[in-house]
Amino acid sequence: MTAHPLALDPRTKLFLLLLANLLLFFHVHTHTEIMLVTLTLLPMLPAGRWRMALRLGATYAALVAVSCLVPADSPNPWLHLVALLAVGLRMMMPCLITGAYAFSTTKTSEFVCAMRRMRMPETIVIPCMVVIRFFPTIVQDYRQIRAAMALRGVAEGRFALVRHPMQSLEYVLVPLMMNAANVAQDLSVAALTKGLGRPGTHTSLTVIRMRPVDWLAMIVCATPLALDILGVL
Repeated sequence: MTAHPLALDPRTKLFLLLLANLLLFFHVHTHTEIMLVTLTLLPMLPAGRWRMALRLGATYAALVAVSCLVPADSPNPWLHLVALLAVGLRMMMPCLITGAYAFSTTKTSEFVCAMRRMRMPETIVIPCMVVIRFFPTIVQDYRQIRAAMALRGVAEGRFALVRHPMQSLEYVLVPLMMNAANVAQDLSVAALTKGLGRPGTHTSLTVIRMRPVDWLAMIVCATPLALDILGVL
């Protein structure tokens, strides 16, 4: 199957994720942050994740609007609390956007191949592979728990978990957390069974390669951040 001409290499996606995390450590202007978020939303469109891009973009726009429209000298403490929450969530949105794009458009084997191409040690590759497979498994377990609860008439409806927080704690979070330990252990055993922990050179059937679009994406996304840090923007 031929990849889309604008599909990015897994190493490029990891680079974009690194840039998004750098925003948490450097104080950049709002227009630079908006520019970077827009640039990271664009690759979702050719990947067929336009609904995800619209949802995440609308959420980020709402957070920016709330954090900018609340006046700093407002005497209402609740407005300051809302603005504080909006700013905190807005700072995490670039990481969530790049992470959602990277993990929803990349197979685990591609990530493993990319990390090995980057000469990462197996002590990093194996835990990363387990984490990547961990969250989809937990989401599937959560859906099964919700289906079992609905079958028994417990906490039915979309907002039932919000209306009944104690039932959520008892019927959802407790079995989910208990099952999470078993899932992590099973995934670790499966990874070691496949020989991922063996020393030496590992081969892979997955083929990845950097293309001009990857280098262009990294340069275009890194330029605004670099210019802002240097004080040019």
